[in-house]
Amino acid sequence: METKRREANQLPMYDIECNFKGYDPATLMLETAKLRKLITKRGTLEMLVPLCCTSEAVRHKEFRMLLKGFSSKTLALRLKELEKGGILRRQAYNEIPPRVEYQLTPKGQELVEAVINLIQWMRKWSRSKS
Repeated sequence: METKRREANQLPMYDIECNFKGYDPATLMLETAKLRKLITKRGTLEMLVPLCCTSEAVRHKEFRMLLKGFSSKTLALRLKELEKGGILRRQAYNEIPPRVEYQLTPKGQELVEAVINLIQWMRKWSRSKS
């Protein structure tokens, strides 16, 4: 891609098609605030990673094993927030010992696809020097 510089102290401008052309940045920031608050909380993206790797339900116990640096309280809170946000569907089974599983909703599936794209972007650019 060719860049054009307007002045030496400004960032380069790229000749690319922008999907948000014509949108007001302040309005976009307001519209995305709720999602940003949810996915930038400690542990939220880490919780989505196991769901990226399977189409099966993930048990609460599996989250606890994978997320060793998180307290049970933080884990429970984040799972509840993701459920309330319509990202996860919680299924509790009346068994002894209790079994709770989480599965992505269609909304959550789209979010995970976006996370996968971010992970692919990160892996691509973490290998290069520029």
